[in-house]
Amino acid sequence: MAEARPDPDQLLERIKTEEARARHGHLRIFFGASAGVGKTYAMLEAARGVHAAGTDVVVGYVEPHGRVETERLLEGLAHLPTLAVRYRGMVRQEFDLDAALARHPDILLVDELAHSNLAGGEPPPRHPKRWQDVAELLAAGINVWTTVNVQHLESLNDLIFQSTGVRQRETLPDHVFDEADDIELIDLPPDDLIARLHAGKVYVDEQVEAAVERFFRKQNLLVLREIALRRVADRVEAAARALPADRTPARIAGDRVLVAVGPDEQAEQLVRTGKRLADALDAHWTVVYVETPALLRLSELERNRRIDVLRLAESLGADTVTLDGPSAAATLAEYAQVRHATRVLVGTPKRRGWRAWLRPSTATELVRRARTFDVVLIAPNPRRAPPAPPAATGIAGAAAVAHWDRYAWAGTITVLATLLAFAMYPHFELSNLVMIYLLGVTVAGLRLGRGPSALTAVLNVAAFDFFFVPPRYSFAVSDAQYLVTFGAMMTIALVIATLTASVRQQTRVAGARERRTALLYAMSRELAATRGIANMARVAVRHVAEVFECQAVVLLPDTHGKLRHPTETPLESSLRHADLAVAQWVADHGRRAGLGSDTLPGTPGLYVPLGDEGRTVGVLAVLPANARRVLLPEQSHLLETFAGQIALALARAHLAEVAEQSTLAAERETLRNTLLASISHDLRTPLAVMAGAGSTLAERGASLDEATRVALARSVETKAREMSELVSNVLELVRLESGQVVLRRDWQTLDDLVGSALGACAERLAAYPVEVRLPADLPPVWVDATLVVQVFVNLFDNIAKYTPPGTRVWVSAVAGADGETVRVTLDDDGPGLPAGNPARLFDKFQRGSGEGTVVGVGLGLAICQAIVRAHGGEIEARRREGGGACFVFTLPATEAPPATEAAA
Repeated sequence: MAEARPDPDQLLERIKTEEARARHGHLRIFFGASAGVGKTYAMLEAARGVHAAGTDVVVGYVEPHGRVETERLLEGLAHLPTLAVRYRGMVRQEFDLDAALARHPDILLVDELAHSNLAGGEPPPRHPKRWQDVAELLAAGINVWTTVNVQHLESLNDLIFQSTGVRQRETLPDHVFDEADDIELIDLPPDDLIARLHAGKVYVDEQVEAAVERFFRKQNLLVLREIALRRVADRVEAAARALPADRTPARIAGDRVLVAVGPDEQAEQLVRTGKRLADALDAHWTVVYVETPALLRLSELERNRRIDVLRLAESLGADTVTLDGPSAAATLAEYAQVRHATRVLVGTPKRRGWRAWLRPSTATELVRRARTFDVVLIAPNPRRAPPAPPAATGIAGAAAVAHWDRYAWAGTITVLATLLAFAMYPHFELSNLVMIYLLGVTVAGLRLGRGPSALTAVLNVAAFDFFFVPPRYSFAVSDAQYLVTFGAMMTIALVIATLTASVRQQTRVAGARERRTALLYAMSRELAATRGIANMARVAVRHVAEVFECQAVVLLPDTHGKLRHPTETPLESSLRHADLAVAQWVADHGRRAGLGSDTLPGTPGLYVPLGDEGRTVGVLAVLPANARRVLLPEQSHLLETFAGQIALALARAHLAEVAEQSTLAAERETLRNTLLASISHDLRTPLAVMAGAGSTLAERGASLDEATRVALARSVETKAREMSELVSNVLELVRLESGQVVLRRDWQTLDDLVGSALGACAERLAAYPVEVRLPADLPPVWVDATLVVQVFVNLFDNIAKYTPPGTRVWVSAVAGADGETVRVTLDDDGPGLPAGNPARLFDKFQRGSGEGTVVGVGLGLAICQAIVRAHGGEIEARRREGGGACFVFTLPATEAPPATEAAA
């Protein structure tokens, strides 16, 4: 059996991963079930061992908690100075990240990985969490040893709270634990840990009793120990699954887990449970938030909860999606089928009794609709913790604003419907008047919203009863059947109001999303059509500011790689005072910083890299008027999409500039080489003739007869003139292409110009019969006579060089159809043009017959083209029918000369 060949793509990806890990620092975590098991002690013991072997080990931050044994182990190890942070009137010592980066030891010891930095301190921390400091250290290539307790893992937070009754506020994402290079479990039986606690080896004496009472109970410690052992076992199993495919059996199909969350207290519990289930199943998982019309009516503070929930899900490795629809259950069921989900996690139904019958909960409806997936109901945690303080996202909860003017319009609609009904009353039945009132409810639902439309429904029923139902102008009812009419009318009106208000709200949401998509497309299209990096940056700022209702700026690097403010005139929506220090950090690390991020969250604006860590072409800085515009998950993803499109456009423009510079450099090099080759050949020949003739005259001039001396002198003169013309052609072309030539235009007749050229070339054209065919009514041309004569001279000279004697030449011209140009044609019946594209003859250093014996560097036709174009015309070469060559060019003309010249 042939050995299966490995996949080249997988091998390449594996090599890239190994290279990245080699540059990345290694993280070693000393992991325990609770405080006091000896994590810090074990870390220091291991550090002393490698330090004795010669490794550079530095203590970045270790908290001994007054333990004598721990303090002894710190002796002999190098320490980094701590950072004094002023916080609420006191000074606390914190880990100094910049000092650690500057010291760059082989191994850095940083205790308490889940620690929260002092966000409100001075100086402010770069990151809100210590694990983020450690991530930056690892990215800089520094190996870090640290400690973590099991209760600090985010996905286990609810489970541990349910088991122990203690909510841990300081947590870290599970991916930090999962991506660690080494995990060393420090295990200690509960009885031994309690004994250490009473012996004062965990906390000082005054804290022991409180610790035993609140947390260090044997049952709690047993639970924590079991969870820690299981978590380490899960990591070992995940490592086994990560082995190459040839060592483990492939899975037939993977699970996909969907977690449905809302703005309630159970949302975070559902996210953490979904994380644990996804890890157990090795499944891809997605957290879904469905924004129904009912949720859209919640206050800003309640709706903002989903920002924290979805950010928590993303930190745990989930994909997050925000959907909108009239029903959460229907939207979830449809999305689960589209994504081929195998399990959907939802909270248990919260409605009971008749309310559950009238309005089934999302879980009940989802179970009823489930066909291709399982529905997993998660019971709420019986131990309710106090609600967590809102995250520092910069979003202020705003109370719902009552639009009282809409309620006034609701009453106005009832009045208008009643007036219309009065006009119809003598001619229509009462059932038709009911339709008028229902139409008013529909209009109110579409234009005013749910509350005003419900008020319209009530007022319409009352107005119908009072003004039209007998006895009129009274709320009394003579016929009990009208009570049924009122009930049906009220029910239909409320249903119409509810449906139209829902449609109105969903239309607004869909319209806003469609508008954002259209604006993204518009920006991409405009960027594709824009040239120049500065212009692209202005286009990007204008579109980003419009979509996200913010001030924005694109910060680009200078030649030294340092970001700078734009030098162009700013737009009205430009952010003029972006923090360059924060932006430079973003450009160097390829990660966002500022508002709502993990780095410098206290910064007012948000800074997004344009590109990735390997290649950042700039930074997009935005300062939103409303933080929701950039912090909502879907808005954040949209901003990343905008940043990606801007980065692609800027990278394309940069590559185009580099390519253009490379092309110009290559053309300059080719031009230089061609010029040297041409001039060296065409100068060498006449110089050799001149040197030979001069040498003969100098050595044997007295012995030569008069005719021989004259012939030698003539040859020197001829070759010197050829060299002068060659150099003049080069200089003339340089002057023309550099724009240094000022045209001295005047009205000229083509007869005079051709006659001057023929006179200058009389000797060279002696063997070439030339026939001039110029019509008598040919208009004069508005040209520089000297330059146009040069065009004719070069063309005649070209004929004399590349056609045999006796070749016939015709010069003709016709006025253009528009009367503004004259079309000049030079024909000959010689051997014709060389093979290839005739347009290449006008390139520099192009010669019709290689080097040969013809003197010249191939600039004559290039000079002709430059002169004709300087006059606003064009020149082209053609192959003449019947043999020969044809050159055609246009010159500016007028139907009649100026009045002054005509009078003369």
